[in-house]
Amino acid sequence: MTLLNTILPEHRRGKLKTLLEEGKTVRVLEAHNGLSGIIANSAEVTGDSDGKTVVRQFDAIWESSLTDSASKGHPDIEVITFDSRLHTINEILAVTDKPMIVDGDTGGDANTFEYTVSKLERAGVSAVIIEDKVFPKRNSLEAGVQQNLQEPEVFAQKIRRGKSVQKSSEFMIIARIESLIAGKPMEDALNRATQYLQAGVDGIMIHSKSKSPDEILEFAKKYQVILKDLKLNKPLVCVPTTYNLITEDELRAAGFNIVIYANHLLRSAYQAMTETAKTLLRNQRSLEVDPLCVPVREIFKTVGFLDVKEKDQQDEQTTNTPVIIPAAGEDPVFKKILNGKPKAMLEIGGKTLLDHQIQTLSNANLADITLIAGYGKDNLHAEGISILENPDYQKGSMLNSLMVAKEKMANGFIMLYSDILMEDHILSKLTESKEDVVLVADNSTQYHQPEEGNILDYIISKNHYKPTRREIRFISENTVAQIGNKINPETATHEFIGLARFSKTGAEQFLETYNDVLKNFTGPFQESEDISKLSFTDLIQEMIDRGFAIHYMEIHKGWLEIHNTDHIALAQKSFSA
Repeated sequence: MTLLNTILPEHRRGKLKTLLEEGKTVRVLEAHNGLSGIIANSAEVTGDSDGKTVVRQFDAIWESSLTDSASKGHPDIEVITFDSRLHTINEILAVTDKPMIVDGDTGGDANTFEYTVSKLERAGVSAVIIEDKVFPKRNSLEAGVQQNLQEPEVFAQKIRRGKSVQKSSEFMIIARIESLIAGKPMEDALNRATQYLQAGVDGIMIHSKSKSPDEILEFAKKYQVILKDLKLNKPLVCVPTTYNLITEDELRAAGFNIVIYANHLLRSAYQAMTETAKTLLRNQRSLEVDPLCVPVREIFKTVGFLDVKEKDQQDEQTTNTPVIIPAAGEDPVFKKILNGKPKAMLEIGGKTLLDHQIQTLSNANLADITLIAGYGKDNLHAEGISILENPDYQKGSMLNSLMVAKEKMANGFIMLYSDILMEDHILSKLTESKEDVVLVADNSTQYHQPEEGNILDYIISKNHYKPTRREIRFISENTVAQIGNKINPETATHEFIGLARFSKTGAEQFLETYNDVLKNFTGPFQESEDISKLSFTDLIQEMIDRGFAIHYMEIHKGWLEIHNTDHIALAQKSFSA
């Protein structure tokens, strides 16, 4: 929830200096409004290295003149007033808790800059970076634009004036040197750095639009000599927008203390929005853009609406998540044992398979249970559940039986195969999952051979890697790349156990894909020989192919599928123990 990011200005302002004093190379990401600020504030990737968890995040937020202007539909020529900029700054500060560095353009004249420093410091901003160009500036990255630099003596005096009005030692003024942008020699940049440091600036940013990092690396090397001569320790800042092949580790080794990714969120958003707009025009409907868009619920979650909703419902009775158990088919393996009863009535340890499932669901506070019956329906009995019938169970697949209960799916649901036994913790963990579609997947399939005659639903994970010593792996989420029973077991990473959870959004995506497939396709489809035999895993694979994210919850024990008498004996032994 965005309220959790609330922080007082006096607690935020000094964070940047603290990071620098700790010797950290500060990684900074651009934000141009509240939503992009939340992303910059919360984005992270997690990996593991030699058994240790590694988390990588951005350390600070860059409020950019370019992206602020562009997001308002204006060119980056200091046409946006400072009050308008301050509105954006406060919008971002309100939903974040990381330090902010503001792009102050030229800073205006010395009088204007004094007011800028005062207002930014009071708002809780950690630093302002001003460039040594003549007002009004032109953006540095556009080729062929005349760049007029201010005399270094005049700019140094502006720095002194700004430092004289700040009230705390935490606020930083950083000088951005534009000599290399303007085509001046390296000596000009170094001379300016020396004068600005002598004027009391808190750091230097060297800017370049070259595709090669050579000139900024040369500056960095000579900058260290200047610091040594002046007996100072002032941070060095870079913005690797054009020379983007260089890594953070290489910049750190060269002496850079702050690395700013200055415009990437806006640029990527622009590309995505343009493609979405064109796709809508091409197709004259919105179906095709769904894979390009996050679900509305994800936006609700990000900006805190779901937290508001949860608070609204705290004093209300919450609706139990429906569980649907498709159990209409006939199992030829147990035909003689069951004597006309459905497989759900198979006795294990003195209770039916269905009763075991109901008990496990009840332990997870899941009481809204619907079973889809077909074969042997007159011999099916259980307390506390609803039973619907699929009269055409012999003609279709398990998916056809599942869809008999599609009215129960509207607000999300859990699907459970009728021959699965599991320990309580699996369901407990599944009900806590936040993703829209989650399949429970067992990773032990990689380590044993499949039983003969046992058809399994295999999964290939999108982010599967074999363990490598000392390798750092950054994986944003467990997502399914491929699912089906015709996947080569040797290439499979997991087995789908027959348990899945769909949020409201996930259910909408599931039903939307199902209806579209039935309406627009005939003949063979995915792994099915005919659309009438469409399986659950076929539909999930189609959702993946359409760009919907299908996640998996990984397990490696605690469940059993009843396929044969050996499985019954194993289950009875487990219950006895």
